[in-house]
Amino acid sequence: MTGLMTYGFRQARIADLPLLNAWLRRPHVARWWGPDAAMDADDMADKRCAYWIVSLGDVPFAYMQDYDVRGWKNHHLGNLPFGSRGIDQYIAEPTLLNRGHGTAFIRQRIAEMFASGVPAVGTDPHPDNAAAIAAYRKAGFQVMGEPVKTPWGRTQLMRCDRTG
Repeated sequence: MTGLMTYGFRQARIADLPLLNAWLRRPHVARWWGPDAAMDADDMADKRCAYWIVSLGDVPFAYMQDYDVRGWKNHHLGNLPFGSRGIDQYIAEPTLLNRGHGTAFIRQRIAEMFASGVPAVGTDPHPDNAAAIAAYRKAGFQVMGEPVKTPWGRTQLMRCDRTG
């Protein structure tokens, strides 16, 4: 269903905080991001991260962030090659879940990152989030060992490497 679709990625702005925080409170998002998850202006000012609103046509429906895996001391993805990025995202619109959009927009965004020279992309879904792990696998990610405990909770580390 999503094979020919392209997604828009625009940098999130301070004006988007009410939308992003409303999305974080949706039950299917809060289940994995936590019931107290919130974003504020300080988060948006963090230069280690890039924050994106993902759109299908003109309709924003998802959030994505990418970050410098070496931006935090002893980050659990810090062993990826220099210049690698980590990603996190969610689909905010429940009617667009389980339709292949997650895999498709992840695939599109990491292709853009690889084209800009990023050597690898890592991610860290919760080990019980089978849908996210399956979407990442379809997008080209591979599991890196057993689940680990991090300051942000239990995660299943995954990575996707640029080829060619």
